[in-house]
Amino acid sequence: MIQRHYGHDVRGKTFAVWGLSFKPNTDDMRAASSRRLLAQLWEAGAQVRAYDPEATHEARRIFGERDDLLLCDSASHAVNGADALAVVTEWKQFRSPDFPRLASSLADKVVFDGRNLYAPAEVEAAGMAYYGIGRGRSLHAG
Repeated sequence: MIQRHYGHDVRGKTFAVWGLSFKPNTDDMRAASSRRLLAQLWEAGAQVRAYDPEATHEARRIFGERDDLLLCDSASHAVNGADALAVVTEWKQFRSPDFPRLASSLADKVVFDGRNLYAPAEVEAAGMAYYGIGRGRSLHAG
């Protein structure tokens, strides 16, 4: 979804990533899809600003200190200065964001919803493009 939206070029982009653990209410990242996503973003030249309520210490242990990774202390801190948001883990606190505020924080105004937490029409109504697993691309151009 990210590659389609950006035409396979994310070099220099910054992605907010909400959720690093493989499921909510744990810090377990052994089989987390976030690990693959972050590796692909870094390989493509992107920066990551990530937040997870429980897995920050585990992420620091796995990834170490990197110039292309900022582990944030809140979801809002992660989106500040980001171009786009990728939601990877369905933590309860990610389910009802303030979409207009989120839109004003994201430079490219695009949400990649890896857990189908959001109603596409609600995201689009806030002026953002929406991509969801199995839902395809938003008709809204952003």
